[in-house]
Amino acid sequence: MGEISCSTEPINGVLSRSSSSPPPSGYRKSCWYEEEIEENLRWCFALNSILHTGSTQYQEIALFDTKPFGKALVIDGKLQSAEVDEFVYHECLVHPPLLNHPNPKAVFIMGGGEGSTAREILKHTTVDKVVMCDIDEEVVEFCKEYLVVNTEAFNDPRLDVIINDARAELEKRKEEKFDVIVGDLADPIEGGPCYKLYTKSFYESTVKPRLSQGGIFVTQAGPAGIFSHAEVYTCIYNTLRQVFKCK
Repeated sequence: MGEISCSTEPINGVLSRSSSSPPPSGYRKSCWYEEEIEENLRWCFALNSILHTGSTQYQEIALFDTKPFGKALVIDGKLQSAEVDEFVYHECLVHPPLLNHPNPKAVFIMGGGEGSTAREILKHTTVDKVVMCDIDEEVVEFCKEYLVVNTEAFNDPRLDVIINDARAELEKRKEEKFDVIVGDLADPIEGGPCYKLYTKSFYESTVKPRLSQGGIFVTQAGPAGIFSHAEVYTCIYNTLRQVFKCK
């Protein structure tokens, strides 16, 4: 989980000391966001400011203005994306499936509340309908207000934003088919809002039947590092290979 720490440090030095009082002469206030990546490994970012922190019915959200990466969105103590480099994740998630489909017109996004996945999908001129279904209305409204990079996407008439559980929404659309379905969800942590959206039964009975002929399903699958792949990536991969022919 992420933590915020503040200290005072010498203006021309690197040592720091904890302090809850205003910094003395020759010192400056310094705030950092720190997150554990895996055992014995943490990263931390210096902050310009804390723009917002709060809780919704489903999760805790925060927006920081970081010195190295601009605005950073944190949900449940885990960094989701940062202004400077979020395009790397979202481009890799969206463009391979849409470029591999001969004529993608209708796309369904499971999650994607910050709007970046929709932004990348809407760059494809063949797309005439995008349904973005996120369970947490407060997160969606929060991102609409603070993440101005996605303002144009949220205002695009091709985008239909639905506040609902993605499983329930897909099951409700029995007669509807999508050329591409994108899973832009939090990791499947047991007890979390997305846990049941990574199961074999969900892929078989809900996702696969909603794909049009030649349709493509893609999902984020957590970190895939030498050690971190065991967290969720391997499990998701092994589940998908039981349902879909191509991976």
